[in-house]
Amino acid sequence: MMVDDLGIGDIGCFGNHTIRTPNIDRLASEGVKLTQHLSAAPLCTPSRAAFMTGRYALRTGLGSTGRVQVLLFLAGSGGLPPSEITFAKLLQKQGYTTGIVGKWHLGLSCEHRDDFCHHPNNHGFDFFYGIPFTLFSACQAGGDSGILMDLQDLLQIILAGLLGLILLGTLFPGAIKISKSLLTILGFAALLCFLVWFIPFRLIQTWNCILMRDQEVVEQPVNLETLNERIMREAEGFVERNKGRPFLLFLSFAHVHTPLFKTERFAGKSKHGSYGDNVEEVDWMVGRMVETIERLGLKEKTLTYFTSDHGGHIEEGPNGGWNEVHRGGKAMGGYEGGIRVPGIISWPGHLEAGKEVAEVTSLMDVFPTLVKLAGGELPQDRHNHKHLPS
Repeated sequence: MMVDDLGIGDIGCFGNHTIRTPNIDRLASEGVKLTQHLSAAPLCTPSRAAFMTGRYALRTGLGSTGRVQVLLFLAGSGGLPPSEITFAKLLQKQGYTTGIVGKWHLGLSCEHRDDFCHHPNNHGFDFFYGIPFTLFSACQAGGDSGILMDLQDLLQIILAGLLGLILLGTLFPGAIKISKSLLTILGFAALLCFLVWFIPFRLIQTWNCILMRDQEVVEQPVNLETLNERIMREAEGFVERNKGRPFLLFLSFAHVHTPLFKTERFAGKSKHGSYGDNVEEVDWMVGRMVETIERLGLKEKTLTYFTSDHGGHIEEGPNGGWNEVHRGGKAMGGYEGGIRVPGIISWPGHLEAGKEVAEVTSLMDVFPTLVKLAGGELPQDRHNHKHLPS
């Protein structure tokens, strides 16, 4: 289970005394708490690429020091290369049924919108239900796109300038001499500038905020008011369908990335505002998933792992996370707050309850650990991976 943008200090067992997280705390008390757990990057796309492959994101082509370090448009051709080997691919070979429910954010297609070369189904997951991208403010009704704002401002300034010239040349031909052919060119330029701005930035909700089941779009745009309940139903359904055989489920929460959800059951219940409400809803969802495992008699057969993809987004102010004593947060690669994450592993009967591991561990350690536990072999044609401490 992976939360999006959760700070290490946002949950009780890692030091939070304001937000209530009894289910996550119970998971820690019954399992092992990784107190020095790190992500491979302070942003979603590179961190998740490293998590899936056990390798630094630079090796997959999804690590960057440039301005844009995550996938910004679902229609883009970037994503996790088909040549990469995920832990899901290797567990498939060992007879596991694999599924991901929730957020992906590792690309969709390459050359054509229906080639799905970066889709979860092409990376070892038999089943996918969720958002292939991530949440933007625009995914919420009335929300702003909020991305590449300087580029949007520049396009709007250029558009205003072009329209100004056209109006001057049309309404005041004596003040400025513009030929009809030049007016036509300026008109086409203004139209092009408008489309370049409007289509990608004002229609983000339509293009990016979609819900898919495998390779079929089932909702466009996604309804955030019902998303969490459907994610939980699909996750529970996947476990119930596969309770009699080995399975791998990656439950990738849409929480607590902004825009924050406003669920009636949790709204206004936390002492930490909307952000606290969202964290407490995540805790409830974790508890519901663990309860499903217990109800099906799978508790001692199932290794449960809980983490965040990177540090909390402190720039969101009261809508962002708390990274405890660590400086910085999401998108701040130079500070520990951007990569320090909570880590909990529970496996009753196999792992010592209440144990804490102070050795430095990483999201990338999950790859070799899962492969070894499933009886598989690590790839020999790429840099070796290491295991979590025993």
